[in-house]
Amino acid sequence: MIISRLLIVAAVVLLLSSLAVVYSKNLSRLIFIEIQKQERALDQYEVEWGQMQLELTMLGEQNRLELVAKNELKLVMPLREKIIYIKP
Repeated sequence: MIISRLLIVAAVVLLLSSLAVVYSKNLSRLIFIEIQKQERALDQYEVEWGQMQLELTMLGEQNRLELVAKNELKLVMPLREKIIYIKP
């Protein structure tokens, strides 16, 4: 009688333990999948960041600035005698 109750309790504990193992394994797989998604997104953001840095460098070049100033804004370089230098 006592042995049969102990066996039933042991079987229930074993069943609950196995269910906990299955649940934790499934949860760890779901977390791993989410980590992989986030790493892929991070890689994409890093590529995009590099492209933006390259674009920023290109737009900031002196030649580009001069061309935009001359062609789009119709600015001209002042004569040397018209430039006023201010000492700090």
